[in-house]
Amino acid sequence: MASSPCGNTNFDSGLEIKTRSVEQTLIPLVSQITTLINHKDKPNKSERTLAAIHRVGQAVSVAVGRFVAVGEAIASENQELKDEMGQACFEARRAGDAIAQLTDAGSTMPPQSEGGVTVFNDRTGMVKAARLLLSSVTKVLVLADRIVIKQIITSRNKVLVTLDHLERVSTFQEFVQIFSQFGNEMVEFAHLTGDRQNDLKDEKKKARMAAARAVLEKCTMMLLTASKTCLRHPDCESARINKDTVFHRMRCALEQVIEIVTEARSCGENRILPASIYNGIKDFKSNVECLRENLYTLSPQSMGSQLEALVERTEDFTDSAYTSHEQRQAILGLCQLARQDTQQLVHAWVEAQSVHAKEATECMEVAILKTCQRVHDLRRELHKVAVCRATDLLKVHGEHLPLRALKAGGAEGNQEAVAEYSRTLTEQKEQLVETCRLLCHVSGTEPLEITCIHAEETFHVIGPQIISAAQTLALHPSSKIAKENLEVFCEAWESQLCDMALLLREINDVFEEKRSYLSLPRAGKHSTNLKTAKAVKLDAEEQSSMAKLGLELRLLSSDVDTEVEKWEEQEHDIVRQSQSLASMAYNMYLFTRGEGLLKTTLDLFHQAEVLSEEGLQLCSSVRTFSTRLVDEEKSVVMTEMEKLVAFCQQLQMGGKTPVQGKTATFQKVDSSIQATRGILTVVLYLLPFCNKLNKKYKSERSSLGSPQDWRERQDSTSPVKEEGALHSKNSNGFGVKCLEQHIAGLNILESK
Repeated sequence: MASSPCGNTNFDSGLEIKTRSVEQTLIPLVSQITTLINHKDKPNKSERTLAAIHRVGQAVSVAVGRFVAVGEAIASENQELKDEMGQACFEARRAGDAIAQLTDAGSTMPPQSEGGVTVFNDRTGMVKAARLLLSSVTKVLVLADRIVIKQIITSRNKVLVTLDHLERVSTFQEFVQIFSQFGNEMVEFAHLTGDRQNDLKDEKKKARMAAARAVLEKCTMMLLTASKTCLRHPDCESARINKDTVFHRMRCALEQVIEIVTEARSCGENRILPASIYNGIKDFKSNVECLRENLYTLSPQSMGSQLEALVERTEDFTDSAYTSHEQRQAILGLCQLARQDTQQLVHAWVEAQSVHAKEATECMEVAILKTCQRVHDLRRELHKVAVCRATDLLKVHGEHLPLRALKAGGAEGNQEAVAEYSRTLTEQKEQLVETCRLLCHVSGTEPLEITCIHAEETFHVIGPQIISAAQTLALHPSSKIAKENLEVFCEAWESQLCDMALLLREINDVFEEKRSYLSLPRAGKHSTNLKTAKAVKLDAEEQSSMAKLGLELRLLSSDVDTEVEKWEEQEHDIVRQSQSLASMAYNMYLFTRGEGLLKTTLDLFHQAEVLSEEGLQLCSSVRTFSTRLVDEEKSVVMTEMEKLVAFCQQLQMGGKTPVQGKTATFQKVDSSIQATRGILTVVLYLLPFCNKLNKKYKSERSSLGSPQDWRERQDSTSPVKEEGALHSKNSNGFGVKCLEQHIAGLNILESK
């Protein structure tokens, strides 16, 4: 079955939409067809209505004709898809013609006149034509997407062949020639995979693709210097080990990219992500809260076993030599309290079952709340331990003392110093690897878990590579190439530390957002509300109806994120609050797709309440900001702020309005998302306007300030954040410009 935006349309088996580009192409077509199908069967039609329907039908037919022409051209150029593509194009053209005929103005007349078959008296025919059209168009798009996959595979194969040649070269001249070709092929591969990464809908696949491409980015430069070092010192064992590791990592990363785009099931793909404590707590709380609805789905014994499995995972924290005694005791204490609360819940649960209760008793409700709060406290403590550990390590390793010592020892030919600081670096590597593992436990999302695993693997591999590069330099202290090689590996280590700082910030952002969400009152938190609110999920039909509105929300939140990135002051209240609003709106978009953190309508209404409060906080920040503006500027800002206040109040009032029944609940969901869309629309206008004014007044202040003031402001900027931001901006191209520059400068290789 195809996924949204096509609603409940029955597609051919196996046609799953996996890319945003295919989804975006289908949305206008779905919108037009929905207009035709949902037209009410009124006995009388005005000429204006008939003309409008005719225009929509003809527009669909013409668009399908152009679309099919492109599909047929693709089929003629790709023989392996010719038959499938030809059949899909034929079906699409036939369905387009049927829709054009059903909406033809010449035959469209009121049903009672017993004229020709039309959209008004043959709704079934229109539905069949629409289904055939959507199915065939989707099939054409999915088949065309195979061409993109084929291009990536072909590009990868060329890179692999050249990589094999590079590994076997024995002279600088041959290396220069082949590496130039390899560089051009890697640039092409970078562009193709970057586009594919951005197009993927699955966030886990996107994160895995980003990790693989990050390896390729770093390894491309490592391969250049490691190969040069091996050519200059062919008998050096440490240089050979260094080079072999780089080639192995590149092949693994290339293979991972192909696994993702082809959805192959290799050994690497079959490896399940390590069970994180966050997911364990989430599943445990979900099972506990489900007891409110059904007392007999699970057994009391299974609940205790699930908690013990969760407690066992905390041993990664408590068994660590780097966890302080106080932290260890706090974690163990919370685990014991969670056991006690769970035992009380099980006792109340068994009592309720013994009297054949149909729903949770009040005693059970109290136990449920206590148990959920306790495991949340446990997660908060684990988060604090992991984040504090990572923050402290980044501060210590930010000085890069072992790297400096290894460079100095290698340049002096001091093998004893290199051995000593290699042990220091190995200890730091083990600390970082373990810390990445702890961060993975509390990361909060699967993409961040994948990024943590990538960071762990990177530190694990690059540490020994730095040591082998330092050993090579110590054996050949006068070698410029060996020195350059060590420098490149040290830069890769420093770059990964910057990436870890960004990762830490993202994990904190996720935690802070969820913490504010979890602080909201939930159903059953007060005895007076035990039975007043019922959490329900949207069914497939409702999700389909919400698809267009949800998509608008996603696009708006993406636009807000884009505008936020343009601000120089990322810690500005307006920026921070706008980011928070965009993030919560994105959660609401995921809800319309049946995904994400918000599982029920009650979750959505709680999120809307938090969003409205954050929106009012933004109003306060904007009001403060406007105090330094001139009258004309202030008037514009205040006008938009009034709109923002109105939308926030509308969202709050809607949230407080009790509803009963499926229709009323759905209308409340629709109203909440409409108001959220209005909030983001105003924020999207305010952000660039306020940013422009902020730069203007900042510039005026700077021109009046002293040179010393300016220098102090410059010095206060965090270097880690700047480097991380630069890395983030360049990640999608995996160093293409840098690589192109190195290819252009390869003629200096032999002189080195």
